[in-house]
Amino acid sequence: MTAHVARTGRIHSWDLSTGVDGPGTRFVLFLSGCPLRCQYCANPDTWYMRDGRATTVDEVVGEIERYADFLTAAGGGVTLSGGEPLLQPAFTGEVLHRCRRLGLHTALDTSGYLGVRASDEMLADTSLVLLDVKSFDAPTYRDLTGAALAPTLAFATRLDRLGVPVRIRYVLVPDRTDDEEAVEGLAAFAAGLRNVQQIDVLPFHKLGAAKYEALGIPFPLRDTPSPEPALTERVRGQFQAHGLRAV
Repeated sequence: MTAHVARTGRIHSWDLSTGVDGPGTRFVLFLSGCPLRCQYCANPDTWYMRDGRATTVDEVVGEIERYADFLTAAGGGVTLSGGEPLLQPAFTGEVLHRCRRLGLHTALDTSGYLGVRASDEMLADTSLVLLDVKSFDAPTYRDLTGAALAPTLAFATRLDRLGVPVRIRYVLVPDRTDDEEAVEGLAAFAAGLRNVQQIDVLPFHKLGAAKYEALGIPFPLRDTPSPEPALTERVRGQFQAHGLRAV
């Protein structure tokens, strides 16, 4: 086995959360840098690695150790998010490995666009992947993110082959990701995988709008409303009709 060595990475911040970043109460580490520019991104302040704070794995794990007993008792663990944690694969892999050595549940929150950078060794240290699928329609995906859909689907298939548990996260944006045919396509794709635990249908919100204003960046979806409850239930129902747990 390849020896693990302490590495330096760039992080935005960390926080404790419950219910949205994996099971139980989580220590969520937000890494800096992301190759996508999602129109509904709530964290534009994590886009560039240069804006993050340089830190070592030892520093991060030392902070996590302070909460280890509490996280375990709360049925939680550690989630690496961002930004995009796979933009810093060596740092991400080492943090995941050290957390697993502490006996903690680990989650990787990723778009999957850089899935090829996740080694099998890293994924063996990952208890759960929170896979953000922006759309199942390739042109819509590119319009929303500026990138291609195919790498995410390839990563999802690889995770299934490796038996790594997955929760698919789907942000529901009116007139962009609510197309019935596209949702049906994703539902059928997910139902064909053996490792999908559930689908998180996440209604679009504007909680990050103030960050765009502070950064002097136009918010692309400023005039887009949050989805009506009936639309959210329709989309959840489409996933459930394929035998998937959708929340």
